[in-house]
Amino acid sequence: MTLIYFILILGVIIFIHELGHFIFAKKAQIHVYEFALGMGPKIFGFRRKNDETKYTLRIFPIGGFCSIAGEDVEEDPNIPKERTLQSKTLFQRFLVMIAGVMFNFVFAILILFIMALIFGFISTKPIVGEVIKDYPAFSSGLKKGDLILSVNGKKVTTWDDALIQMTVTNGVKTTFEVKRDNVIKKIVIIPEKITDNGTTTYIYGIRALETKEKGIIPALKYSLIKFISLIKTMGVVLKSLFTGGISLSSLAGPVGIYSIVGDSAKAGFQNVIYLVALLSINIGFMNLLPIPALDGGKILFIIIEKIKGKPVNQRIENTFHLIGFMLLILLIIVVTFNDIIRLFKW
Repeated sequence: MTLIYFILILGVIIFIHELGHFIFAKKAQIHVYEFALGMGPKIFGFRRKNDETKYTLRIFPIGGFCSIAGEDVEEDPNIPKERTLQSKTLFQRFLVMIAGVMFNFVFAILILFIMALIFGFISTKPIVGEVIKDYPAFSSGLKKGDLILSVNGKKVTTWDDALIQMTVTNGVKTTFEVKRDNVIKKIVIIPEKITDNGTTTYIYGIRALETKEKGIIPALKYSLIKFISLIKTMGVVLKSLFTGGISLSSLAGPVGIYSIVGDSAKAGFQNVIYLVALLSINIGFMNLLPIPALDGGKILFIIIEKIKGKPVNQRIENTFHLIGFMLLILLIIVVTFNDIIRLFKW
């Protein structure tokens, strides 16, 4: 079941992403060679009547692509120039490139909204629900009902915000600014270091207040607040990777995601659906980064062209994206190796 969930989850998220590129490319009358789910050797493919695009399913369910004329290769003599990506306006090209990310984001918000509507949701407010005895937070004076305003000077508006700020402190003393009975207090906590199977975590001894809410308008607000909160969390994680707050070994690749899918499946269907939303946001966020070979890298060249007033040499851009793609593959290999090491430790 884990394997089935894994294939379905990645398949749906990738399909949504590539569908965004596909729809906007077609809308701009750009030639689309192929719309593929999966990577590697083709399992089967077909063409619809009066449609030049080939639709394929490939053997490895860890990716997909929408092959657009003029995106990655130099001019194709078999395709009219006016039907290539490079012949379109900057705005049209921008829409085609960003559409995948936007589809992932909208899809995730829709999932969060539907989940909140059907099952209800836990309030996102960073209110302390429990302070566990004999842990650092208890001895530092934090109390149930405290509203956390900031962690180490970083303003927090959701429990996700507070949690990620606690995570990146790396065990040093953490200053909480809390509101208690309309009085603002500062509380300093030094988390307890715990090492298990080579993995180090820092425990504060705090649990969130789990207040369940329901309703259409509250569910809509929740889905938007949760989406923004998760985006902010990913931004903090990315920054911490560069500053050393979080190590590269903390990242998860395909093997790690497979394990997470398995854990979510054991916890129940609702957790699996939430994971779909989380991964959809994650894939959208990563693709938005100005990294060569990703959508953000291609958007970066569109912005450079806008600033310069003329296109960047396509050969240079293609080389730039090729190098970026190779580095990306190297990163995936490193992360996957770390995932496998963690599996053996478990």
